[in-house]
Amino acid sequence: MGVNPSAALGVSTEPNSRIPADHPGVTDLFAVLAYGEISAFYRLAEEAKLSPTLRGKVAVAKMGAAEVEHFATLEQALSQRGVDVFDAMAPFVRALDAYHDSTDPSTWLESMVKFYVGDGIAADFYTVLADALAPEVAAVVRDVLAETSHSEFVIEEVRRAVAENRSERDRLTLWGRRLLGEAITQAQYVMAQRDELTELVLAATGDLTGIAVLFERMQASHAERMRVLGLG
Repeated sequence: MGVNPSAALGVSTEPNSRIPADHPGVTDLFAVLAYGEISAFYRLAEEAKLSPTLRGKVAVAKMGAAEVEHFATLEQALSQRGVDVFDAMAPFVRALDAYHDSTDPSTWLESMVKFYVGDGIAADFYTVLADALAPEVAAVVRDVLAETSHSEFVIEEVRRAVAENRSERDRLTLWGRRLLGEAITQAQYVMAQRDELTELVLAATGDLTGIAVLFERMQASHAERMRVLGLG
C-alpha cells in the first residue's frame, strides 16, 4: 500500500507496451471478476444475518449493492465483446466457490475481516493486471475494484472489538492469515484453469518470477491491512 505494485515489479505501463484490449485473456479476466462480484453479493446477503445490530445489517446491504453494480459493469463489458456473461463465468465457479466454502465465516467479526482483507488481496492482484492493460480495459477493472466508504465501517467495527478483547484479536489474526493463504491458493488455481488468463498474467508481470514477486507484495499489503484493523 502506498507503492504502485506494477512499479515494484518493474512492469512497464507506457501506452505502447500495454496489453492490447483484444487479448483473449481479457474476456477471462472480466469473467472471473464478474463471478467474484456476484458470488460476493450472495455471501454478504447471508452474512448480514450475523450482524448483532441494524447498523451492521444496513452496512452489509450497501456493500452487497455495490457488488451488484460492479457485476453489471462487467456484464456490459463482456456483452460489448460479444460474450455472454454466464457462459464466460462458468469455468471459474468451482474455484471461487471452493474459496468461499473454505473461508466461510462463523462470526460477524470474521465476516467483516474477510470482506476487508479478502477484497484487498484481490485488489492487489488485479490492480497489477490493470496497470498493464489497454486504457479502456484498465478503466473497467479499476471501476469494479474501487474501494468504497463501506470499508471504514469495517475498520471501526473490528478495531473496537479487538481493542476490548485480546483473545478475539488473536483469533482474528489467525483468521486473517488463513484468508491470505486460501486466497493465494485460489488465485493460482484460477490461473491454471485457463491458458488465456495465465498468458495475460505472465504478460502483465513479465514471467514466473514476476508472479512470485507479486504474491510477496500481496503478503506485505495484507500485513498492512491487518495492522489497520488492529490485528498487526
